[in-house]
Amino acid sequence: MIFTHSPTPIIITIFGLPIRWYSLAYIIGFIFSYYYSMYLIKRLNIKNISIKDIEDFFIYGVLGVILGGRIGYVLFYNLQYHLQNPLSIFAVWNGGMSFHGGTIGFIIAIFIFTYKRKINTFSLSDIIVCSIPLGIFLGRIANFLNGELVGRPTGLSNYGMIFTNIDNQLRHPSQLYEATLEGFTLFIIMQVSLYIFIKHNKKTKNKIWKSGFLSGVFLFFYAVFRIILENFREPDAQIGFLTSSGLTMGQLLSFPVICFAGYLFYVSIFKKEKIN
Repeated sequence: MIFTHSPTPIIITIFGLPIRWYSLAYIIGFIFSYYYSMYLIKRLNIKNISIKDIEDFFIYGVLGVILGGRIGYVLFYNLQYHLQNPLSIFAVWNGGMSFHGGTIGFIIAIFIFTYKRKINTFSLSDIIVCSIPLGIFLGRIANFLNGELVGRPTGLSNYGMIFTNIDNQLRHPSQLYEATLEGFTLFIIMQVSLYIFIKHNKKTKNKIWKSGFLSGVFLFFYAVFRIILENFREPDAQIGFLTSSGLTMGQLLSFPVICFAGYLFYVSIFKKEKIN
């Protein structure tokens, strides 16, 4: 199957203001995460975390993801260009967000917030991460519509997509692969994990397992999926491959994420004390 894709980053222009898919994806993702987290906090009744905490945290969370994602992109993927063009750092409407940077920003935001409120950090993150895959799904669809983060050439004559803004080669629609695995599939994994989570809670009449388990599930599967899918995605032109074996920046940044997920599994399952 061969398809041709002409990017359409702008949905509509209203009074001279362009409405972009990328911006819409972030807005819908944040709104869904807010309301789904509110639903979960009511259903799970986690000790010491209230609906008010969820409401107040989202200001921190949104700022952490956006600032972390943008700063991460600048530092990890395109530092030299942005040093030469410093004003471009603020042009987030043109795209250029790092998931790993956004994760770091989110972690910093949640640590600051929970420290101030004196509540369990990973009990709160366990709630939030259940909805994040939908935001990833929407973001990858926006990447596809923008014609960015394209895949590598398929090397086949009968399969691939031609991104007219790049070249005439048949390429993998890697954005759709990522939307499927990092977004849709990971969302299903999180819901199944959450179901087991709730069942265990009802059985023991205790706090949801131990704090950090769901956060570990999310981080582990995202990192594994990202490492796999980087094999289909064209590395950023300004970076290329980091080693002769084909290691990419996305893969390199994912290995520490797996290590951190392993730490969360260890503490949440085997250690007696909760993560605070």
